Amino acid sequence: MLKTVLQRALCALWKASRLLAAAGLCVGLTGCPSLPRHGENTFGMAFVYVPAGSFPMGCGESDDGCLYDEKPRHLVTIGQPFYLGQYEVTQTQWEAVMGTRPSAFKGDDLPVENVSWNDAQEFIRRLNALENTDKYRLPTEAEWEYAARAGTMTKFSFDAAHAGEYAWYWDNAGGAPHPVGQKLPNPLGLHDMHGNVWEWVQDWYGEDGYARLLALSPGNPLRGTTSLLKDEKGFSMNPSGPPEGTFRVLRGGGWSNDLRYLRSAHRHGYPPGVRRPNVGFRVALSADHAGLKAIEAAEDAAAQALPPGAADAQPGQPAPQAPQIKTPELPQIKAPDFQLPSIPKPQIEVPPIKLQLPSFH
Repeated sequence: MLKTVLQRALCALWKASRLLAAAGLCVGLTGCPSLPRHGENTFGMAFVYVPAGSFPMGCGESDDGCLYDEKPRHLVTIGQPFYLGQYEVTQTQWEAVMGTRPSAFKGDDLPVENVSWNDAQEFIRRLNALENTDKYRLPTEAEWEYAARAGTMTKFSFDAAHAGEYAWYWDNAGGAPHPVGQKLPNPLGLHDMHGNVWEWVQDWYGEDGYARLLALSPGNPLRGTTSLLKDEKGFSMNPSGPPEGTFRVLRGGGWSNDLRYLRSAHRHGYPPGVRRPNVGFRVALSADHAGLKAIEAAEDAAAQALPPGAADAQPGQPAPQAPQIKTPELPQIKAPDFQLPSIPKPQIEVPPIKLQLPSFH
């Protein structure tokens, strides 16, 4: 009975989102279907659309590498869609905005590194000024993990047995970062979310941040069940970390780290003024940024215009480093078979269990 009611509510919400989209409006839980799935700004920085939704954040029982600051796992809702850089910020992009080349390893398409959290904030400030907006920012820690997981609840967004196909890390990086986008993307189409360079995010780091967050969260209806989410104890809407601290959060691991540091849940902290040759960042962008140029249609048209075999490497030309992958639909987190009681917060009309990518026209 309850399951039927929820299904009808979801259907009604989706129909309402289509009407709102037709009227030029967006809704938080379904995103804005009229927005491009891919976009590019005036500096050639590519962005991928990340829909709103909910996910289990932190380290769960299926991960035998959990550390103390990655627990407890808890439900988090990302209330608004956003864009995230498809790649880590490159040295060419940094120089175009900042006029400098601070990286220890030089290369146009290498990720910029040897930049502090404060440096990243200055880059974003100047980028906003150059594009006459205030929409660029670092992702929050919750947004970063949500995008990195892309609907998965395992250690990585890929099968660990094939880690070398998706990430640059200690075993295959050769002691240096590599040009962005050479490895396969995650299910959302984001490259190098695991490995290559660590990525600054917005939040202050707190060892007990998750426990403090849960202390302020409402009770979780899944607590005490035998579901896959049995270690969750609450949920939080758009968490942004502690209000102050000594360290800023780093995510994703880098070329100098073992695979265990690349886990989706792993977190680390550095002082905001520290620079390291294995630390960079990627940029987030509010989904309502009017200056974002849609590139999906142009890419599709160019691909269709190529004759058979034209995409293969020609004599004297280097072979492509990775195949071109079309971004698949975002996988769903399936709820286990149990009766879900009502959530006592009236503003949450849909249980925060599934990620759903809206269709695009």
